[in-house]
Amino acid sequence: MAAAGDEYDPTPSEDELESHLQTRNMVVNLGPSHPATHGTVRLKIELDGETIVKMDTEIGFLHRGFQKSCENVTWTQVLPYTDRLDYVASLQNNFGYLAAVENLMGVVIPERAQYIRVIGSELHRIASHLTTAGALSLELGGFGAFLYAIEARELIIDRVTELSGARLTTSYGRIGGLNRDVPEGWTDKVLKSLIKIEELAGEVEGLMTRNRIFTDRTRGTGIITKEDALDFGFTGPCLRACGVSYDVRKAKPYWVYDKLDFEVPVGVNGDNYDRYYLRVLEIAQSMKMIRQAIAQMPQGPVMVDDWRIALPPKENVYNSIEGVIAHFKLVMEGVPVPPGEAYHATESPNGELGWYLRSDGSGRPYKIHVRAPGFQILSGLGRMCEGRMLADLIPTFDTINMIGGEVEQ
Repeated sequence: MAAAGDEYDPTPSEDELESHLQTRNMVVNLGPSHPATHGTVRLKIELDGETIVKMDTEIGFLHRGFQKSCENVTWTQVLPYTDRLDYVASLQNNFGYLAAVENLMGVVIPERAQYIRVIGSELHRIASHLTTAGALSLELGGFGAFLYAIEARELIIDRVTELSGARLTTSYGRIGGLNRDVPEGWTDKVLKSLIKIEELAGEVEGLMTRNRIFTDRTRGTGIITKEDALDFGFTGPCLRACGVSYDVRKAKPYWVYDKLDFEVPVGVNGDNYDRYYLRVLEIAQSMKMIRQAIAQMPQGPVMVDDWRIALPPKENVYNSIEGVIAHFKLVMEGVPVPPGEAYHATESPNGELGWYLRSDGSGRPYKIHVRAPGFQILSGLGRMCEGRMLADLIPTFDTINMIGGEVEQ
């Protein structure tokens, strides 16, 4: 039998030709174009029968030069690039990046804008978790739960479209606040939608949580220990499923999360089932936070009143030289961010979304680096699958929720 690290030689040896059954390991490729990989990632798998002996994860098929692209535009023009990281939860990327820029500038956005950012972030957290649960069910043969999950996600996308004008890539935030306030009657629509989403999420859970086939395929598979998860740099549901209660919203509250009453669900076993069920519990917590945020949200502006940061009102642009100059400088030169560096993190659906920013004082970033949670989690996939059956790879890949856009950058 070939050693785990040896290159595969298809030529059979004399011993193998004489034996009843060949005993050499087989090397197969899963991806980079495979429906179960949810993106362009290649898994080089060495198999002993149906048992995974060794697995190498290879990325690089989707790399778009995110960081260098950002360094060639203004701070505001970075926003469309952030949308395309975790494209299932683009508002989270928008707001996370903006929070880092505002942290570097020492800018505090209006309270109403903070509440709206929380509402938008939690809506997209629900959408992401529903997508994860639905895809997991689908790839294990349960088509019904997937349809319920996508129906619920569509309700969220409808509300996001009303809020930002776009379904998927929103570019809704701005340095210093938001592009615009919520439409009239929007919060009432959100509350009504949550009732239906709650019902649909209940259908998903009812079809999956106690389903014998589903539990057999997920309990005890894709296990990673708490120590290994911490070593790899896991965050988010994948870390909390191992029993580590770490959530950026609690550990280092931002916006108005410290004013909201919510819990951080924690798992025990660090397996696929815990990672699935943790997301079910987080959906309920996100709904609770959205309802509180809507109830507490005050009236007021959604953008700082500073023409060095925010575009002046059109009336001033059209009727005053000061407005024209301010508008021109912001559009052509960008928001002047003071020299310095900063790291700021928010809790995205997959974990800690961190931004390292460095400014040379101009309107364009000198350096941008994003710590996307999926990269560290994907690096631990081999540890979670080696020694397990090939069939267990599919639910494991689903529950880590690898998003190619943020892993590749």
